[in-house]
Amino acid sequence: MPRVFITGLGFITSIGNDSAAVTSSLRELRHGFEIYPPFQRPDIPVKVAATIKDFKVDSPDPEDWTWPARYSLKRETVRSMAPSGLYAHCAMLQAVEDARLQAPDISNPLTGLNAASGGSPFLTHYHHERMGKVGVMRCSPFGIIGSIAGTLNFNLVAAFKIQGSSCGFSSACASSSHALGFAYDDIALGRQKRMFVVGAEDGNFDAIVPFAGMRTLSLQTDPDLASRPFDAARDGFVGAGGGAVMVLESEDEVARRGVRPYAEVLGWGQASDGFNVAISHPDGSGLQVAMQNALRQCRLAPEAIDYVNAHATSTLIGDISEARAIRAVFPAAATKPAVSSTKALTGHGLSLAGVMESGFCALAMRDKFTPGSAHITRLDPACEGLSIPRTTLPVGPSVVMKNSSGFGGANVAVIFRAV
Repeated sequence: MPRVFITGLGFITSIGNDSAAVTSSLRELRHGFEIYPPFQRPDIPVKVAATIKDFKVDSPDPEDWTWPARYSLKRETVRSMAPSGLYAHCAMLQAVEDARLQAPDISNPLTGLNAASGGSPFLTHYHHERMGKVGVMRCSPFGIIGSIAGTLNFNLVAAFKIQGSSCGFSSACASSSHALGFAYDDIALGRQKRMFVVGAEDGNFDAIVPFAGMRTLSLQTDPDLASRPFDAARDGFVGAGGGAVMVLESEDEVARRGVRPYAEVLGWGQASDGFNVAISHPDGSGLQVAMQNALRQCRLAPEAIDYVNAHATSTLIGDISEARAIRAVFPAAATKPAVSSTKALTGHGLSLAGVMESGFCALAMRDKFTPGSAHITRLDPACEGLSIPRTTLPVGPSVVMKNSSGFGGANVAVIFRAV
């Protein structure tokens, strides 16, 4: 089957709004957390969020939004977007430039786009409330396409004139990893020559606060302590938004255009827990099978993997579940890869997380470093036996596994190789 390569990346994240800034933050283990003003009410126990800098998108009217001057967007393009759509659009412009794509490369029947987002609870709430107050026929004509889960697909396919396959993915926190895996399949099976993989979330009050009812958010008031995967004192995740875009291309396209890829996508695997609507299987059984399926599809032995970018969100149950799954797949000392969670820096981007963190892995392979797992003061005894670096390692991984898990026990593992 045709080989598949990563040729472009774009980032709007809490730790930087381009590859250079993100790389610097990953190397220095610099987080993007702040005391978030909308949370500073006595009835809200959550105080910290992973914030996007240099964008102002807190109004329900896109006419009021502002963004960095480097991006030239027409108001008629922005008016049908959610905040996540603006982040994704800007990240896509970066990825197009990074991959050195021209208009004919982007708009043709063999270039497609897979996207993942939970939609915009912020705008859904606003438009429904407005409908109740002023009447059905006073609804915005852009209310639906700017707020429901497919909003990224609608806006990006139209704005960038995508003519190939396009699909939206909704498997909670595994969504953009599913989008990446199926994009790989489309290219490897010869259906497409190029795919954009996009993940984005609003990361605002309405997107984050409802998780407080699930008791999954950190209640820390100190941003330096709020996200600490694998630490014994962790108390939940920090909500995050932003956008990330990855360009995947076939080997023929890479050769034709003469571009140097970041890394190769070797393959992927998935499996379900079949256990609980919200909680990971205690033994990580579904994730274990997903990792084993990925290894089998790539025809790799466990010892070939030298770094696992963990899903670990800093929740009490999830981190232990994943630790058990990783130990089961890599049982021998000789096969233990380095394991870290970059969510210690970015927080949890929900459906954005998979492609964003896969992008981090691509940067690490290209620039020869391995991100450490930040903010660990005392390792949870249940996570003992994993090789978890606390600081950034000055050597890049050769073969990387990226894990993602979502509600309902959806699990994805994607494997990359340095080039």
